[in-house]
Amino acid sequence: MNNLSDAQLITLLQDPKFTTIIFALAIWELIWKGIALWKASKNNSMPWFIAILVINTVGILPIVYIFFFANKKEK
Repeated sequence: MNNLSDAQLITLLQDPKFTTIIFALAIWELIWKGIALWKASKNNSMPWFIAILVINTVGILPIVYIFFFANKKEK
């Protein structure tokens, strides 16, 4: 396994590109998670609400819920 040394890790964390990517992913996750949590609470779907709240998947789980499961319950 190829582990980063402390010096490489510090260099990576100080790189503005890396910081920008992490910040953009955090905003992406926050937006999708917020929409999915709102829909899950509106649909009284406690298992989905808890899963979306606890599991961080960079927006994948919230997007799956929004497009495949939330719309079925709203109808």
